[in-house]
Amino acid sequence: MARIDGRVPDGATEITTGQANRVWYIGGREPYVLKHYSDPARAANEAAALALLTHHGAPGPRLLDADVDGRPAWTAQSAVRARPVPVEQFLDDLAGPLAEVHAIDGTHFGRLAGATRHPTWRAYLHDRLNLYTATAPDLAADAAPLRRDLDRVKLDIEPRLLHHDLQPGHLVRTAGGLRLLLDWELAVFGDPISDRARLAVRLRLPSPQAPLAHTATPADRQRLDLYWRLHLLADAALATDPAVRAHALSSLLAHPGRASCPADRDY
Repeated sequence: MARIDGRVPDGATEITTGQANRVWYIGGREPYVLKHYSDPARAANEAAALALLTHHGAPGPRLLDADVDGRPAWTAQSAVRARPVPVEQFLDDLAGPLAEVHAIDGTHFGRLAGATRHPTWRAYLHDRLNLYTATAPDLAADAAPLRRDLDRVKLDIEPRLLHHDLQPGHLVRTAGGLRLLLDWELAVFGDPISDRARLAVRLRLPSPQAPLAHTATPADRQRLDLYWRLHLLADAALATDPAVRAHALSSLLAHPGRASCPADRDY
């Protein structure tokens, strides 16, 4: 393999998919994917996630090289010859890879790199709520019951690796049947149930309960509902697609917990 230095070599094929980043496939005896980031923090986070996956042999691309301080920041990842898993097979095919990812311990809560590390999961989630309401002050009324529930729910968990951007297109299957998760910019250490809640939002499921195992406890389901609402608020505040924002807001408005938040709710 020729030396990787973050520059786009002659003959590279751009495979950017409309995001702020630019991505190229570089062929040759040992092909790889080169990714340039508009946000250096996302580059640092994805590089850290890929390094962790590589170390554990988890189902994702291998990190070949990176320069998160470059201009632009970049990563080089092993090329994956695979096809996206069809939506109708997504939940079944996701189970194995996600279990491997969630088995990886974390050292703190929140983004792996490029952002503030938090001592507790609750602190990280409050920080996210602060970001959403600072970005979209008109959502403060919708965030208020979430803040109250967040302080009542039991969140005594150990940090685990989360993909935190599960959606069709990010799970692929090779010709040999190997399933891999792509695009780790938003990875965090936290509660695995949050991954499933985010997936429910991305799939626009009418209820967040479908991605959760049938053996889940009532406490698991309470956390799932809380995370689902948090991810909806994130889309309502931050999504660049107006249709995504509108769907998230309508789902929040329809949630029965918005109108009231009883003080005696038992979490």
